[in-house]
Amino acid sequence: RRLYFDTHALVCLLEANGFTTQQSEVIVSALVKIMSTNLDMIYKDMVTKVQQEIALQQVMSHIGGVKKDMIILEKSEFSALRSENEKIKLELQQIKKQVMDEITKVRADNKLNLNLEKSRVKELHAQQDRALTQTDRKIDTEVADLKTMLESHKLDNIKYLAGSVFTCLTVALGFYRLWI
Repeated sequence: RRLYFDTHALVCLLEANGFTTQQSEVIVSALVKIMSTNLDMIYKDMVTKVQQEIALQQVMSHIGGVKKDMIILEKSEFSALRSENEKIKLELQQIKKQVMDEITKVRADNKLNLNLEKSRVKELHAQQDRALTQTDRKIDTEVADLKTMLESHKLDNIKYLAGSVFTCLTVALGFYRLWI
């Protein structure tokens, strides 16, 4: 059997993409086995030329027999079959018309249902968008509140730091005066 792809190139490609040589060879080997099994299954279902010729000869002999039977039927009952066939054609045309009417009704119902579903989906998307917008606003408000609180705490810390520095300076100056 011939394989219609380059197994070595596939191994190299797999190695280039991070597989080891052994892993690459195992993968390619598995692919070859799978393809061989599939080809075996396909070849099993195929017929040989001789079998095809025999089947063709059998079909041709059956066709010859059917031709003979048709000639006999044409002479005896073919006119009755024609009238029955005409009746069936009329019935089929009526059924076809009814089916077409039903198909038209079903299509109209489906279009209506589809339009209703589209409007429901649009409404749902609109509700989701509104909810998302509200959530975004809440988040923005919370972030602004947190920034304000952070600035407030920053100012308080600066006040305490300044007070602590001045207190330390005052104490240091007091000690300095005492020593001098």
